[in-house]
This record gives sequence, C-alpha cells and structure tokens, in this order.
Amino acid sequence: MSAQIIDGKAVAQDAIAKVQSGTRALSGTHGVTPGLAVVLVGEDPASQVYVASKSRMAKECGFHSVQHTLPAETTQDELLALIESLNADPKIHGILVQLPLPGGLDERTTIGAIDPAKDVDGLHDISIGRLASGQMEKTLVPCTPKGCMVLLDSVYPEGISGFDAVVVGRSNLVGRPVAALLQHANATVTIAHSRTRNLPELCQRADILVAAIGRPVFIKGDWVKPGATVIDVGINRIPAPERGEGKTRLVGDVEFAAAKDRAAAITPVPGGVGPMTIAMLMANTLSAAERSVG
Repeated sequence: MSAQIIDGKAVAQDAIAKVQSGTRALSGTHGVTPGLAVVLVGEDPASQVYVASKSRMAKECGFHSVQHTLPAETTQDELLALIESLNADPKIHGILVQLPLPGGLDERTTIGAIDPAKDVDGLHDISIGRLASGQMEKTLVPCTPKGCMVLLDSVYPEGISGFDAVVVGRSNLVGRPVAALLQHANATVTIAHSRTRNLPELCQRADILVAAIGRPVFIKGDWVKPGATVIDVGINRIPAPERGEGKTRLVGDVEFAAAKDRAAAITPVPGGVGPMTIAMLMANTLSAAERSVG
C-alpha cells in the first residue's frame, strides 16, 4: 500500500480561488476591498522572501496591500506607533508583523499591540484565548494550524469526529492551536513532545498524526499506524552531499519514504502544509474585512 500524497499546492490554489471570489463579492456588495499591511523589521533574508510572497499573493487576491519595511535599529516605541496607526486605518483589515524580530524588540509586546480584530496571524493573547475556549466565530485562527485542518477536510469530507489524533509538538505557533482545532472538530486529542514516554507507541495509536516538533525525520515510518493520515508541518534544511558539495535539501519531521508505505494519506515536504499557510493568511484577511462590515 502506498499513501495518497496530499497536494498542498492544489488545495491552497482552491482556497485562494475562494478568497478571490469572496473579495469580489465584498467589493460588489459593500464597496470594501480587504486591506493587508505587512510589517518587516530588519534584513533577515528568509523573512524578506516570506514577506515578498505574502505581498504578491495579496495583490493576486485583489487586496489593498501595503508593506512597511523598517530598519533593524527601529525602537520598540517606533514599531508600536506604526501598529497604532494601522489599527486606526479603516482601509487596513489585517496586520501582520513578520517574525522573528531583531534583538531589542519584544515579540509579545508587539503582537499584543495589534487590534485582535486585525490579528490575521492569530497570535494575540485574546485570539489564543478565544481559540482555546472554542469561540471560533469571534477569532482569527493561526494560519498554519488552519491550513492543516483544511488539508484534513480534503481527506475526510465527512469530518473527523471520534478519530484519535496525536499532535507531536506543543508550540504556540502550531502544536497547541492545531490541538484545539482538532478538539473543536470532535477528535480525541493527545499532545505529545520530545519528552513524552513511549512516544512511538502513542503515535502508533493515532488515526491522525500531526508532526510539528521541528526536528528532521524525528518520527520514524514504523511509528505510523497503518491507514493513518500524517500531516507533517516540519520544514528542516539538511545537508545533501549527494547533490554536490555544500548542497542542502528540505525534509519534514517525518521519515517520509517509510511512512508513506504505512499511511493512507500523507503531506509531502515541500508542497504539503507550506503552501497552505499563505492561503490561510489571505482567507483570514478576507474574514477580517467581512467582519468589519458585519
């Protein structure tokens, strides 16, 4: 048996098409164009790539897209003043501050300054609290966990009620919010991590296994229950000497080649969860704009 490879690019394209039609409908009915402001502080090359792709996708969706690029020596007060002005701007419905921030700037303080109604990354303490307490209609859900759920919907259109789910990883970015979303979908959820005892046996019980631990090929193929669905959130760059000196390649947190022979469905890395993150950012921006007009 070889698993269905879940095509994140195709699912993301479908999600983007829905955002584009939603944007046209909002503009036609209310005369409102969703507005996304992306704030980049400093010169981190990976962040520059991410921000460029987010801005490009926002334009493709028909959004009003604004990018603020600030020098690395920007002070906390200057950053907070910019966020305050974006909070007050009626044309902006979503504010995203690209992480990580340069040293000297506090991430929690910065995210805490964003109006929760414009928190399209879903990282504000109020957003996290609403998600944890099941107030889904009042919050914007973090993009990567939301993308994981849309991928699961593509595999299980009837839903995942009653399934056993194991989430390996407990970060505030992915592990905890994806566990909350799985619970909200009526799965029975266990959160595990690198210090969990008998982790292989625990994983082997999972109908749905979400790997978000940030360690290359940490989860071995024989940890996967036959017939399970594996969502691999990890993106790790490892040396690839077979490609030439100094070359690297991307791998997930799961030993893909071995796992795909046991799983019923699995996300590849790259091309699985990754494309979903930006698509869900666009969906959140549209949702924020729709809520702004009631």
